[in-house]
Amino acid sequence: MIRTDIAIDRRRLLAQGGLAASLLATGERVMAQDAGVATIFYGGPVLTMDDAAPSVEAIAVRNGLIIAAGTLDAANAVAGRGARRFDLQGRTLLPGFFDPHGHVVMVGLQARYANLLPAPDGEGDSIPALQKITREWMRGHADLVRKTQLVIGFGYDDSQLQEQRHPTRAELDAISKDVPILFLHQSSHMGAVNSAALAAAGVSAATADPDGGVYRREAGSREPNGVLEETALFAMMGVLLARLDAQANMEMIREGAAFYASFGYTTCQDGRSSTDTCKLIAAVAAQGGLPIDVLSFPDILTSTDAMELPIYRRDYVGRFRIGGVKLTIDGSPQAKTAWMSQPYYIPPDGQSADYSGYPAISEKQAMDSVDLAFARNWQIQVHANGDAAVDMLIAAVREAVKKYGAGDRRPILIHGQVTREDQVDQLKALGIVPSFFPMHTFYWGDWHRDSVLGPRRAENISPCGWALQRGMRFTSHHDAPVAHPNAMRVLSATVTRRTRSGDILGPDQRVPVDVALKAMTLWAAWQHYEDSRKGSLTPGKLADLTILSDNPMTISPDRLANITVTNTFKEGRLVSHAT
Repeated sequence: MIRTDIAIDRRRLLAQGGLAASLLATGERVMAQDAGVATIFYGGPVLTMDDAAPSVEAIAVRNGLIIAAGTLDAANAVAGRGARRFDLQGRTLLPGFFDPHGHVVMVGLQARYANLLPAPDGEGDSIPALQKITREWMRGHADLVRKTQLVIGFGYDDSQLQEQRHPTRAELDAISKDVPILFLHQSSHMGAVNSAALAAAGVSAATADPDGGVYRREAGSREPNGVLEETALFAMMGVLLARLDAQANMEMIREGAAFYASFGYTTCQDGRSSTDTCKLIAAVAAQGGLPIDVLSFPDILTSTDAMELPIYRRDYVGRFRIGGVKLTIDGSPQAKTAWMSQPYYIPPDGQSADYSGYPAISEKQAMDSVDLAFARNWQIQVHANGDAAVDMLIAAVREAVKKYGAGDRRPILIHGQVTREDQVDQLKALGIVPSFFPMHTFYWGDWHRDSVLGPRRAENISPCGWALQRGMRFTSHHDAPVAHPNAMRVLSATVTRRTRSGDILGPDQRVPVDVALKAMTLWAAWQHYEDSRKGSLTPGKLADLTILSDNPMTISPDRLANITVTNTFKEGRLVSHAT
């Protein structure tokens, strides 16, 4: 995923902005958690994620902490006289979701700009539809376009477009030749721009492809056709996003965190942050602008100075902390830029039959980065989608362990979509924590089977089943804004692995609901050394809570994605409420 990393449901965001009014309208008496006043949650299933008591009748909360979990009588006794009472009315209470990998700043960016996502998250099903959506957005945001001289469309997906290809420079020029336009692919590893954007970035026929990236060209010409891959896209984004001032970026951070909260997340992440982004998040935190905790992992290749900031610590400051560093080895399988040991099933346009993607960095950069993280005792998360990229990660960690010892560093494999079974054994032996991306089985499962990997390899993308068979703790994420931070969609995909067409992709890689929930709560907290205070409804831990419309343990697996989040509490305070 890209640096600092929706179509946003605007109604949900507006609900966050008018939170107080929303609460008054519902008439629900939910607490502000006055000092010393307890609140008892009861009246529905309470799933704790605590193996000592997986389900209880009630919990009691005081001063942001869980003070009891057990029978209603026990909760009443601990809470004492005058306690508030929150009747679940049959809904299900569980720990707040902990984001193992995402990009809260980019979620906020997407909230602000045109939604190009295909169904079920948008209407971007063809290139004319993308053009129409963008024109309508521009008419509704004329002041913003005039101020920034920039238009962004977020989330188009060539695999879901009727044309089955990326939009081109000419097609974006048809929207506007005067204002730079940037369309971001749903993977955020590719994009398309118009002529004005190419000119703003100084990209022409004479511009060479950057290391780890590609400017796609017009047929039979060196002239850029507007489609950008990997580092070529990131360079373009650096030029264009510089037009947004600090205030705009801080507003995006607030919006991104609020959107996360609407899906039940009480801790979210900003992966591959820049140092400037870390400072902006810290500024929002200092203003009390973060409804939930934000955990940042700066880019180890460009932003190690962020590790000198006082927010690199195990405790949050104003709901923000830096947890470690991020390294990106390759690209995206759905964009066909992930680096694999075997060729793509159907190569992308202009590539030969033996095309297998490419690394975003050199072997030396990977080895040196992991070595630096081990030497400094920094937790490192490494984006590696293709199995060749996973091989590079394994080799780097193996050398670092030989040199510094394993310790309790918990290096994290991010995505690992094409991880082979023999590699899972090596991950376990080296203590590498896999954070998989099983939402791909829904969004791109058919595409992986029919175009990216072929029927055999596609069966084992995001192999949670192999990890579970080996007794490994793993986590599962959404990589927002690649997809909405929709916890129920994550849960559904991890449990069912059902594709858009209804196929089940890799039935052996499915895991039970209780395991999938732990991968989103307790194990995600453990991945980041926060399981002593988060991830389960255990007395002494933070009262980070999520309320669901239905019980995921008893509902039909094929209905998991239809469950809604009705309330999210951060340390006992309501931060999101469904309208």
